[in-house]
Amino acid sequence: MSIRPQMNDRSPASVVDRIRNAIGPQAVLTAAADLEPYVVDWRGVYRGTAAAVVRPANTAEVAAVMKICAESGTPVVPQGGNTGMCGASVPNTGGNEIVLTLARMNKVLDVDPLNNTLTAEAGCVLAAIQQAASDAHRLFPLSLGAEGSCQIGGNLSTNAGGVNVLRYGNTRDLVLGVEVVLPDGRIWNGLRGLRKDNTGYDLKHLFIGAEGTLGIITAATLKLFPRPAANATAWMAVPHPEAALQLLALMRRHCNDRITAFELISRHSLELVWKHVPGTRDPIAEPHPWYVLTELADAGNEQALRTDLETALEEALQQSLVDDVVIAENRTQAQALWHMRESIPEGARQEPVMVYRHDIAVAVGRIPEFIREAQSALEARFPGVKLICFGHLGDGNLHYNAYLPERLRSDAAARDAHDVTETVYDIVQQYGGSFSAEHGIGLSKVAELARYKNPVELDLMRTVKRALDPRGLMNPGKVL
Repeated sequence: MSIRPQMNDRSPASVVDRIRNAIGPQAVLTAAADLEPYVVDWRGVYRGTAAAVVRPANTAEVAAVMKICAESGTPVVPQGGNTGMCGASVPNTGGNEIVLTLARMNKVLDVDPLNNTLTAEAGCVLAAIQQAASDAHRLFPLSLGAEGSCQIGGNLSTNAGGVNVLRYGNTRDLVLGVEVVLPDGRIWNGLRGLRKDNTGYDLKHLFIGAEGTLGIITAATLKLFPRPAANATAWMAVPHPEAALQLLALMRRHCNDRITAFELISRHSLELVWKHVPGTRDPIAEPHPWYVLTELADAGNEQALRTDLETALEEALQQSLVDDVVIAENRTQAQALWHMRESIPEGARQEPVMVYRHDIAVAVGRIPEFIREAQSALEARFPGVKLICFGHLGDGNLHYNAYLPERLRSDAAARDAHDVTETVYDIVQQYGGSFSAEHGIGLSKVAELARYKNPVELDLMRTVKRALDPRGLMNPGKVL
């Protein structure tokens, strides 16, 4: 006669049963097919396994899950839209982690046009928040390529940037308050719509940008702005990055803070788009090495805004800062220009090669110098290297990506190689820059954080981590 051993109360299966009993069976997924979308990132670069995917419907259920996990020592991987670039929302391969997705917590809770605030649950898709703001004749300015699927909780957890940082700042700058479930299951309700609150430490900033390693953001109160009545978009061919930088200064003189976006794009980046993304084409007949996409927004008259843009561009043409220009005649044309810019990652993804992605930042005035030095270093060390350089020149953030034609994505050695990345990051370090401007650390940059971060900063980060998550249950292996 065999006796079935009693299941350990801390085993993954037992923990899943407790969670199922606490928040309902419909909120817990365990079948392999159901888990699949949650255990791999959208690029297929990172893959793990999980004991279960848990889908709470409200903050109280998140707290209940976290209490069970804290009592049992079960690691938790918070997940938003799973659109990140660094693997922060993917579980490890041990199979003992719980993926906690906030997708069911997707409501806009309040819109206050007089206070210019919007409060939403963390699982609310960014595009839905933008629409809710627009419906109230307001603007929520965070805008990025994944806005149709990324969730505001993930945006906060990574301190997402996007194209409008030049005027409105990063996600961190757009938040007035957050609600957080702590690793032990306690709830901190910091959903305050205050512009001034000087009562001690500003705790929300501990959790914004922490990538789920300190707690789970369950809701946020966000800043809104007047909805622009006028927009103007221009696509410009420029001879080199130095000209683009001078063009930015010129446009600031003419258009001041009405510039919401100023994107620098290399031709090779666009050639991949035109090759792989249907419906895209070069809007300028003659080829040029570099391009700038800019957008202006104003509460006033659209014709007046366009006139100011045309005046600035006429001066830029006279100074040979711009070789050619196309100004969008309507929003449809403007959206087509932005579609090309936002399709660059997709165009690169269609190539069979391994693309080494670098989300870097240096001081705006040193961008041209950095581009030259990094290109020279890469070409000297890796003959035949191809560069995909594009990004937010206005705030000093470049996506400085590179690939070697002989290194295929299917080759494990190519995927694990860090020589290209270290070449770029060493130069970033020399320029006093950052090797992660808006994508975070996740799994992919843990080693780089240890290598490049100031030891005192690292020690402070570890101190905060130990204070809030002493058992290391929140998103283990990420960031630190």
